Amino acid sequence: MNSVDDDMQAVLCVGRLYCDLIFTGIDRLPVLGREVFADNLTIAAGGGAFISAAHLRDLGRSTAIVSRLGNDTLSKAVEQEIVVRDIETGFIERAHDAGPQITVASVIGSERAFLTRRAGKAEPATLDAALAWPGAAHLHIAEYATLAEIPDLVARAKHAGLTVSLDPSWDDDLIRDTALIEKCKGVDIFLPNLEEAREITGETQAEAMREHLARYFPIVALKAGASGALVATDQARLAMPAEDVRVVDTTGAGDAFNAGFIDGWMRGAAIEDCLVAAIRSGSRAVQVTGGAVPR
Repeated sequence: MNSVDDDMQAVLCVGRLYCDLIFTGIDRLPVLGREVFADNLTIAAGGGAFISAAHLRDLGRSTAIVSRLGNDTLSKAVEQEIVVRDIETGFIERAHDAGPQITVASVIGSERAFLTRRAGKAEPATLDAALAWPGAAHLHIAEYATLAEIPDLVARAKHAGLTVSLDPSWDDDLIRDTALIEKCKGVDIFLPNLEEAREITGETQAEAMREHLARYFPIVALKAGASGALVATDQARLAMPAEDVRVVDTTGAGDAFNAGFIDGWMRGAAIEDCLVAAIRSGSRAVQVTGGAVPR
């Protein structure tokens, strides 16, 4: 188990691990009975837990992934990507039913479409050991689907003395759960994108979504893609534009944003500086395929 720097308390990133098959260089999605050819294909480790952990590690913060992986070839390839980034792997449970989840991502400009196969249960047998890891200070839940399967996860993290962030992440079966906000009670930083916030709140304007969510969470960081991001805290309301960069693939940009924001917040930075760091991390991510900056 890696040691944790005293001045850089660790983040635990919990969520399913993915193997992403990312097709770029296409101008339309396939339809039944017809074939579309892509210019490029990238195979990469994915999922919010991995991408956020990778960006947190790039920022110098000790990080561990809390998840499950199988014993198959794709699982071993995903784990190798984690290892080379110096992310702690001691809390990854190995099980035959665990996957990784395989996602086919089709990228057209700044838009994406995904097809994913679920793999096994979300809760790893290592969870309690991870929450008790000396030096760990924060738990990032990479998707609401994980919390839906482990409903006491926030309470367990709080009992262990950790702060908690959550990215709801789009899930057709769960994003419209009328109890979503209640089940997220105790989360310190809520990190949706506009589409997710629209479904959760029923609001249509970004500012209204932010205000709605601010009634329930101490910090709301609302990701607005090419329009930047909005933040609400008890004391501040901020909006900031996105950086003007060449976009290659937006997969994982929101997870990179999360990493920048969480790291700044844990450093005690002003909320404006947290937002600057988040947008900078998201901008780095969109300039590569897969979301995690290559090593």
